[in-house]
Amino acid sequence: MRANTVGATGKVVVIDPGHDGGNETHAAEINQLVPQGFGQEKACDTTGTNGADGYSEHEFNFQVSLLVKADLEQHGLRVILTRNSDTGVGPCVNVRAAIGNNAHAAAAISIHADGGPASGRGYQLLEAENSVGGAGVDAASHRLAVDLHSTFDQESGLIPSNYVGADGYEPRDDIAGLNLSTVPKILVECGNMRNASDLALEESAAGRARMAQAIADGILRFLGQ
Repeated sequence: MRANTVGATGKVVVIDPGHDGGNETHAAEINQLVPQGFGQEKACDTTGTNGADGYSEHEFNFQVSLLVKADLEQHGLRVILTRNSDTGVGPCVNVRAAIGNNAHAAAAISIHADGGPASGRGYQLLEAENSVGGAGVDAASHRLAVDLHSTFDQESGLIPSNYVGADGYEPRDDIAGLNLSTVPKILVECGNMRNASDLALEESAAGRARMAQAIADGILRFLGQ
């Protein structure tokens, strides 16, 4: 059953496909330090992880993001991607946050996959312990995480992470794209690419479609409240 979309039509959503296909060959660009928030700095970006067979996280992230975009647009939302191809470099993590902020997005989601221990399975919902948006934005981001937790449980084919965080939730203080957000934003780790079972889902077109629908439905549930 699709989420209630009352109140969602016309709103802006920013989808942030993690990493980029050109990062690996542009080390100087992605290693430059950028603001992480609260006076800290970190690298502009990283290359991301990959499955044992070489299937890359950046490709997975972009494929799922395109599916989420198409789904949300069918429901009348305006969707902005932080990158529009899988052959570029970056953008840097602080710029990704700024794209959501400048768009005054009703919700923003960073889409990733993890590179954890081979025995570990499951999805993670990362939230900023504190963002520059303040307590109100942090509370809204948590509601967004709760809505995606529900749809991931029901639709994605993944379990909550059994190797990090607690029941699929993981507060973090080192994610620049979350720390610097002034709009409701979370980061979704759509399974562990180093785990054979999760990777099989990630490499399957049907599996990616299930995860994309879970993300879209979670967003629609959040915006329809």
